[in-house]
Amino acid sequence: MMNKQSLRDMKREATAFALADAAFALAMEHGMDGFVVEDVVHLAGYSRRTFANHYSCKEEAVASAALIFKGADEIAIWIAGLDEDISPLEMLYHLMKMQLTAEHFVKLQELVTLSKQYPSLAPFILSGLHRLQLTAQETLNGLSFGRFPEGYIHLLVGAVYGAVLPMLDGSLNVLLPGQPASEAHESVTFDHYLDTMFNYLRNGF
Repeated sequence: MMNKQSLRDMKREATAFALADAAFALAMEHGMDGFVVEDVVHLAGYSRRTFANHYSCKEEAVASAALIFKGADEIAIWIAGLDEDISPLEMLYHLMKMQLTAEHFVKLQELVTLSKQYPSLAPFILSGLHRLQLTAQETLNGLSFGRFPEGYIHLLVGAVYGAVLPMLDGSLNVLLPGQPASEAHESVTFDHYLDTMFNYLRNGF
């Protein structure tokens, strides 16, 4: 029964990913006003009813494409070999390194840029980022085995996600892996920024 449920979940996730990716591709090519839900389902190869089972509107689907993390298997393997004595701060550091790949981060930046032209996207971006933050908090709470107060985990995750937001809206110039230095004048590398941010947290500012 577990295997059947797992297969159903995997199929549902794959469908949600396909619909979201199709919506995102159409938004980047035509803008939010240049396509409708019917275009999304046609491109993804699903029905309008299937779309409605996953998303309330095209804006939610577009935002989900950049906010869905597809490296869950890698994280599950890492968690399985985790040292029980690792601190929540180090856990979060490694999780962020795995989650914020260059491809994922570029999509997030593109989504934020798109939302400046189409404000209807903003609520879905905020909702999605909030879900990511809550997921991180739940993961750290579960892996900490009650060794740290819940408030500490909440504060830690909030500080890290707050430090990531300036990179997304362009107010902080960060050079992503694979991005030519000429594209980001006077920038710092993403790895350097992430390491600096976590060193501040390790040292208590």
